[in-house]
This record gives sequence, C-alpha cells and structure tokens, in this order.
Amino acid sequence: MRYRTYMILILLAILFSSQSVFAAEIAADAKAAVLMEASTGKILMDQNSQERLSIASITKVMTLLLVYESVDEGKIKWDDVVTVSEYAAGMGGSQIFLEPTERQTVRDLTKSVIIASANDSAVALAEFIAGSEEAFVQLMNNRAIALGMMNTSFKNSCGLDADGHYSSAMDVAIMSRELINNFPEVLEISSVWMDEIVHKTARGEEVFGLTNTNRLIKSYQGAAGLKTGSTGEALYCVSAVAEKEGMMLISVILGGPTSVIRFQEAARLFDYGFANFAVIEGESSGTPKGLISVNKGAKEQVGISIKTQINCVIPKGKNVGLESKLELPESINAPVFIGQKAGEIVYFANQSEVGRSDLIISENVEKAGLIDNFGMLIKRWIN
Repeated sequence: MRYRTYMILILLAILFSSQSVFAAEIAADAKAAVLMEASTGKILMDQNSQERLSIASITKVMTLLLVYESVDEGKIKWDDVVTVSEYAAGMGGSQIFLEPTERQTVRDLTKSVIIASANDSAVALAEFIAGSEEAFVQLMNNRAIALGMMNTSFKNSCGLDADGHYSSAMDVAIMSRELINNFPEVLEISSVWMDEIVHKTARGEEVFGLTNTNRLIKSYQGAAGLKTGSTGEALYCVSAVAEKEGMMLISVILGGPTSVIRFQEAARLFDYGFANFAVIEGESSGTPKGLISVNKGAKEQVGISIKTQINCVIPKGKNVGLESKLELPESINAPVFIGQKAGEIVYFANQSEVGRSDLIISENVEKAGLIDNFGMLIKRWIN
C-alpha cells in the first residue's frame, strides 16, 4: 500500500512538473530567451534572460520607441522631411542605400527601419531628433534606465557591433512591450511583408522595394512583428510578437546559431504560451466593492471601488477560474478624498496570485465637526 501511494505521488510530481521542464528546454538552441504576455508583462518562460548579450538590430526597438514618442509629444511630425547626412548614408549592414543630401520623410524612414531594418534610416532619424547620433544614444540609455532595463547599454542607434553595446532578453522584452502597448500602430507596419519607398536624389526619383526581415509573419499564424537582428557577434536574434484568442505574446530569442533556428525557437515559445495560458479580464474600473469605516469623519462609512481594470494571466485547464479577495484595513482616518487608495483587490487562479488593483475612495469625507459628532451620538442612542 505504501509503495503504491509512493508511486502515485511520483507520477503526479512528474505530471505537474512537465510543463516547467518543457518550458526550460524549449529554447535550448539559443543563448537566451523570454516569453512575455504583453498586456501584463507576465513572464511565461525565462531562459538566461539577464545575461548581457549583443542584440544587433533589435536595438532599433528603442530607436523606434523614441521616434514614436517624439511624434506623440509633438517634437516632430510624420511628414517632416529629413535631409540625410553623409554619416548616416555611410552606415554599413542592412540599409536602403540612402545618399548624402537625399530627403526623406520621417514616415518613410521609420517604415524602412521597421520593415527592412535599415541602419542608414535609423541613424538619419537619430540625427534629426537629437542633432547627432551620440546625443540620441544618450536619450536611448536614459529611456532604458527609466524602464528599469538594468542590463542594457547602447552605443549606437542601429545595432552594429560595438564595444559596450549590449542588452538582455528580459530588457528586450521590456522595451518591446513598451513600444507595442503605447503605439500598437507599429504592428500594422511590422506585419507588412513587402512595401516600397521612393529615393529622391539629384538624379530623380527611383522606387526601392522593402522586404520584411521577419519570416514569422509569413509562417506563423497571428504573428505581427516586431524586429529581427543579426551580426557576427550577436548571431541571430528576434523580438517577435503574435496574438491569438485575445492574448498577445512577445517571444525574444538572442544568440540563435542560424536564422532558421531563431524563428523556430520563437515559434515554439509562442506554441507553448498559447497552448498553456489565457488572459482573463478583472472587474472593470469603477466597480463598487462595498464600504469602509471612516474614523472621526463627517460620515461613518465611505464607498470604495476598483481603480483600474487589469488583465490576469492564468493557466489553461478545467476548473481554472478567477477568484478575488479584498485587502483592506478595518477603518481609515478622516479626511479622505476621491481617488485616495484604501486597499487592494487581489486576484487568484488555483490559489496563486495572478494580479491586483488598487481600491480607491469614491467620495470626499471631511473630519467630523461638533454638529456631526452630536448627530452621531443621537443616532447611536436611538438605535
């Protein structure tokens, strides 16, 4: 009997650990990998994610983030015309062969960075926004620090190999999430397979074709971007994005030995994520969640509500649902104000925490005055 019980426990342990073992080995052919759910930032798979590695043209995710933020803040416009410098035109690697003094719009330069990974376009945009690539790189590093990317140091805006130029799989996922969540329109461009721009030089106009460097958008259902990269030092990298059944995943592969393998590994991560996880929405913003007592207030109680609706990532499976509990003090001291945090609502799936949101005060309550205190005494006496 004891032997039978022992064997059952072993089999259950194997069953419940199989997913984690599978996830740990799923990107074995890459130096590092991360699978992140985009709306929550939840990490679904993590392999060597903090190691500092060369990331090649995935660097351009940060360049694009600063371009989109500059447009959003009104510093530049999509129709602004950029005059290409000799320095930008001289970038090696992947390029669209811009010429010195050639004039292109911010829109077309950005499109060529996203689709064709054009180094010359990335540098031209950097110079246009910050005056020089060096000044732009400082903006990149400042933004990385603000995002908590502690294993990242940029030395250029395009991702060519350089001493001290590195990031990590986790940091790549962080900046990719920031870009697609704040500017989802970037995925409309990164999911385009072929497009074109028009070179405008002293010799006239010439159409130049753009072909997407991300093969996943042709081979993986739901893939929508985001950025590839490869150099001799970085090997083959990709920060890929795909969406199915209301869940968007970011799959980062760094240091793949071949181009084919980086896409295969990214696709395997997607398969794992979509097969094993789902996103469920928490209660909507403003949902009332009862009352909390107010000490020495003009009112004895005040309503509380959910501040922000959040998404929760839960494992797929039978009888897996979302439960919640309120974390609140017994009372709160007056005065209290609309929007003031009173506590939190915590969501659970299979008894594991999967998300939380603030609970906030629904109305102002001032400190009780003499008349208020007298009225409360009468009310208690009557009751």
